[in-house]
Amino acid sequence: HVKGLFVDAQQEILKNDTARVQLGGRDFTIKKQFVEDLENYNSLEHIQQLNKALLIFHSPLDQVVSIDEAARIYGAAKHPKSFISLGRADHLLSRSGDAQYVATVLSAWASLYLDELDSQDVGSETPDITIKEGVVVVRECDKKFTREIITASHHLISDEPVRMGGADKGANPYELLLAALGSCTSMTLRMYANHKKIDVESIEVELQHSRVHANDCAACEKQEAQVDKITRTIKLTGELDDQQRKRMLEIASRCPVHKTLENQILIETRQTD
Repeated sequence: HVKGLFVDAQQEILKNDTARVQLGGRDFTIKKQFVEDLENYNSLEHIQQLNKALLIFHSPLDQVVSIDEAARIYGAAKHPKSFISLGRADHLLSRSGDAQYVATVLSAWASLYLDELDSQDVGSETPDITIKEGVVVVRECDKKFTREIITASHHLISDEPVRMGGADKGANPYELLLAALGSCTSMTLRMYANHKKIDVESIEVELQHSRVHANDCAACEKQEAQVDKITRTIKLTGELDDQQRKRMLEIASRCPVHKTLENQILIETRQTD
């Protein structure tokens, strides 16, 4: 059924390698590689061999995918499988209430098939402290490396991998550091692209931390034997010319977290009761 959604644009896709099509009320860029992949992909055969729990959501008002397609998928799948009707939702769950409902149901359903973490390891669902905006509290979950991270609005877990003696229940501290820089970079680039009306379909930031000898770092002022190095690779998808791509790379270094990491940082530590 997927190819039928952009049948009118197939000639343009094959000729120009890409075309803009509208699906479910939103514009998407369809590439020739995607069309060719569909030709070689048997979705029902894949579903039959999936050997995984499967949950299918479908709305009777969906104008993009019919109930017949949902029935074919459900029939091809092996148990455990479930089907949930979404009532008045559209295909892309554009109403926030529909999206929240799907997220809640999916979370509850998935918990049947996932190993749940002990409550003493991950902390309570609702932290028993009130935190101000901009403050982060980190508490022990065990006597090893699992840590509960609490902010004014969010709650997550940090840990070390098993090979380091941890339980691998969350990202390690350096991964969280890279995540902070990567997410800030992506947000800054998106804000700039939207402001300048640059056609950026997606932004992907990949980061890696390492330690290198100072002699290998031409831009380093410090003369210590080793310095920390973060390698940041940015992938911009869209119709950008060379000048726009160059400018986007320059803007990446303007993200607030980037500036914080490059500035002199004063860490003040004190003890409390």
